[in-house]
Amino acid sequence: MIEATSCGGVVIFRGKILLLYKNYKGKYEGWVLPKGTVEDGEEFKDTAVREVREETGATAAIVQYIGKSQYSFSVPEDTVEKEVHWYLMMGENYYSRPQREEFFVDSGYYKFHEAYHLLKFANEKQILEKAYNEYLELKKSNLWKYHMYY
Repeated sequence: MIEATSCGGVVIFRGKILLLYKNYKGKYEGWVLPKGTVEDGEEFKDTAVREVREETGATAAIVQYIGKSQYSFSVPEDTVEKEVHWYLMMGENYYSRPQREEFFVDSGYYKFHEAYHLLKFANEKQILEKAYNEYLELKKSNLWKYHMYY
């Protein structure tokens, strides 16, 4: 078994959530949240910010830690156990550009109900729900624009 750690972000700008669409060699891979592998010596929060920028071109600041998800998948001759640490992030604007080298062919900001239904994986839907509820609480308390934990 191979253990892997990734970090990612639920990026929100003006109430909309940033998603990526992956299409590998003409095969539908689905809509996902931006995330990627932690590099040696890198802190989780730094990985999340870097991966969001690399995969989407978006600049975003961490608001707070949301939690982690876990899943496994098979690769030739082994199984990968992956743990993903998620952060609620505030986007700077609506700009996004999908990272073609990673087979992302589209990206954009979507209303919560659209993003929820577009997301392919149940664990990402759960993280989205948790992050969006936290966003709504911060917004209701007038803390969204001013509240940064990192």
